[in-house]
Amino acid sequence: MLSAKSLFQEILANDESFALFCSIAASGESQGGWENARIAALVPESERGLAPKITRHGADEDKHGRIFNALMKKRGLDPVPVPPETDYTMLLEKNGIGLAHEQLGRDERLAVQDIVTYLSHSRVTEQRASEQMDLLRKHFADDPDIGRAVKQISDDEDNHLAYCHEELLRFAYAGHGRAIQRTLRECALAEIRIYRDVSLAVMANMGRILGWSKAKSAVLAAGIHAMYAYERLGGWRRMVSLEMPERRDALGGPATAAPEFA
Repeated sequence: MLSAKSLFQEILANDESFALFCSIAASGESQGGWENARIAALVPESERGLAPKITRHGADEDKHGRIFNALMKKRGLDPVPVPPETDYTMLLEKNGIGLAHEQLGRDERLAVQDIVTYLSHSRVTEQRASEQMDLLRKHFADDPDIGRAVKQISDDEDNHLAYCHEELLRFAYAGHGRAIQRTLRECALAEIRIYRDVSLAVMANMGRILGWSKAKSAVLAAGIHAMYAYERLGGWRRMVSLEMPERRDALGGPATAAPEFA
């Protein structure tokens, strides 16, 4: 029976597909770490109190990149090149979602609206990350090889999502509500399309490595298109709602250490 668990088990059991999976994940996390570090350095003076939380966010993303690299090293594997069509973070940036790398590369203070854009983008992408890690945690939390990594990253992504909710509500109360809702909607509709395209590209690469039949690949592609149809018809709305999280001040302390992998 084809299920999310069996699919991940197949990918994780093969060294080549495992290396690609971890390399894609590590690359995205490292890019997120750089982006957050630059945003923290360029926060406007009126929002300097937010800088430590953005720094913590970036440190967590860097840590996740190290975790995925450590998982490969534990199996004696090296990172592999990430196919451009699977690079979720860069495709978001190229489609105008979030703050452009060109802007972040300049030593110019950001405006408050830029911070609203950053948080709105993060609200959408952290929803996706939290859901993905929750799925992996559901199936692999007790796995002797990746269980600790999955639980650590899942906890962090939940913290990131809580932080985005809390800070966006603060900005909404300060009068930025319409801009936040507009930006969230734009980000969500673009993200679901890019996520569909990246998912199709990742599955195509995994199918090549693992020798999937045309029928199996077609079933997986149909599932990805069905998910996109659901999200396009209304599922995207879960990415734009805002509510005060149970985890308050989720990024208010120092980043936690990455687990050790012998």
